[in-house]
Amino acid sequence: MKRLSLLLSLLSLHAFAAPTANEINLDFGSPPIMVAKHTLAQRQSRLIRFYEPGIIGLGNDGMVKLRDASHLTLVQRQIAEKLIDQENPERNSLIFAIAQAHGGDTAIPAVREAQIKRWKNQFKSGWWIEDAQGAWHKKP
Repeated sequence: MKRLSLLLSLLSLHAFAAPTANEINLDFGSPPIMVAKHTLAQRQSRLIRFYEPGIIGLGNDGMVKLRDASHLTLVQRQIAEKLIDQENPERNSLIFAIAQAHGGDTAIPAVREAQIKRWKNQFKSGWWIEDAQGAWHKKP
């Protein structure tokens, strides 16, 4: 009886353990995930014109950041900042929705790690990525 109790308690611990980044399926198709992905995809074409000259880049935290606005007019800077303000909450919504599909809030760190890796891989050569120390580098 003690063995059965121990076995059941071990199994229940594993069932509630947060998944690792390697266990995350970023391709779930739940409605909240699909809405977030669609919204992000629609905005991508407007972001590209700021990625290519290095005005914005991918932050170490997976969020889009203003990197170099020195050559922008006030209006261009406002457009870039508005896009960033729209993009980042949607990125967080996507991460949250995928985490919910993996069992809830405990999965958020693993989902964030896996999604950041995907975003970095999807970034084109020559676009800017921030490293863990806050320095910016062009993706080779």
